Parts: sequence; C-alpha cells; structure tokens
Amino acid sequence: MKADKSKQLKSFERLLHIMDDLREKCPWDRKQTMESLRHLTIEEVYELGDAILDKDDEAIKEEIGDVLLHLVFYSKIASETNTFDFSDVAERICNKLVDRHPHIYGDVKVENEEDVKKNWEALKLKEGKKSVLEGVPRSLPALVKASRIQEKVAGVGFDWDTPDQVFEKVKEELDEFSAEIDKANQDKMEAEFGDVLFSMINYARFLGINPENALERTNKKFMKRFQYLEQEVEAQKLSLKQMKLAEMDEIWEKAKKND
Repeated sequence: MKADKSKQLKSFERLLHIMDDLREKCPWDRKQTMESLRHLTIEEVYELGDAILDKDDEAIKEEIGDVLLHLVFYSKIASETNTFDFSDVAERICNKLVDRHPHIYGDVKVENEEDVKKNWEALKLKEGKKSVLEGVPRSLPALVKASRIQEKVAGVGFDWDTPDQVFEKVKEELDEFSAEIDKANQDKMEAEFGDVLFSMINYARFLGINPENALERTNKKFMKRFQYLEQEVEAQKLSLKQMKLAEMDEIWEKAKKND
C-alpha cells in the first residue's frame, strides 16, 4: 500500500488543531506540564512495546497514536513559551538524519549495516559529544542499557571478533560467579552475577538476538503456562498452596504442550 502523503499531512494537521483546542479548553490538558506527562509517556511507550511483541496491528496503530499525541503535547507546551514548536522538532530530526546518512545524502561509501553504525557513532563524536556513551539514557532499564552500551562501543571498534570468543567470556564469568557462591559473599556474588548477565547480553548481540525481546517472550510464556496451571487447579477444586510440586509439575507439562 503506497502512502498518501497529502492524506498523512491532513491528518497530522488535524491532530495539531485538536491539540490547540485541548490545551485551550480542557482543564486537564491545560494543567499538564512536561514533568507531569513524563511518566505517562513512558507508560505509552511500554504499551506500544507490548503491542509489537503481541503482533497486534490494531493495538500497534492505537499505541503509535498515543505516543504521537505525547510528542505533539510536549511541542505544544514548549511553543507557549516560544522555546520551540513541532516544526523545530521535525526540522532538527530531518537535519540529523541527513547529516548522519552521508552514504545517501553525500559521497560516503558503505558496504553493509556495520559500516553505517560505525559512521553514525563517528559522526556523533564530530558533533561535539565527548563520549560514545553520552547517548545512552541514564534512566533506561538495566538490561536495555547494557545492550545499548555494547552496541555503542562496538560502533567504534571496541568489540570481540567472533561469537565463540564471547561465549568463552560467558563461561569465564560463570566460573567466577560460581566461585563467589562458594565463598557466600553476597556483595561479590551480586557483582559477578551482573557480569554474567552483561556477557550473556553481549553474546545475544552476536547471535542477532534482542535480549529484551527474548526475556519478555519468556515472561509471557511463563505467565501463560502458570495461568493454565491456576485454571486447571481451580477446575479440579484444589489449592496451589496444598499441592506438592510434583503435582503442579504434571499440570505444567500439559501447559507446555499448549504453547
């Protein structure tokens, strides 16, 4: 389906006008600040993430709209103090995309996706950033942050050559973790466990696996199986608290077959 640019622009213009109306006439919308919207924006992004993992096209469409509303909302708030408006936001990202894609808008040659990533990080440093890690948000969840850190440093060549090397590092970290378990030092166990996770996330990157998606996939699978277990226990008029693990495991195996 070919996108109709005029239709898209008309719909976006309508959204801008609605935002003007809400900011002027709705008591709730008029009261909002960037700070008050922040946690709601984060929630909307997570809801979009859920819809994507669920492969629910209708939900994805709705959640993209919710996120877009927030972006327009922030721009509207800023425009009221003549700080910036949405056109400034759009121009800024357009200019950034053009500047950071010299292989499309310039004469730079690239061979593959990795070359693009390396150019991207090099260009960011030329723009005045003192560290390739400046672009990693401090408030990211730890697992996502670890993944982004590794992608950033790999973009400037600080990386292993092969997946086998990374897996050897995983095994090394597991051995160090095991040694600290034997010593029963809680602080060092936590530190080594963090190293194990960090190395596993790095290994996932080499295998082309998104660790956040992989873990959330397992979360959903576990929840589905456990809810099946609960339903079966209720149907049998039993109680989980009174059942033995072996009895629960028997139902769990049935749940696995329903995946």
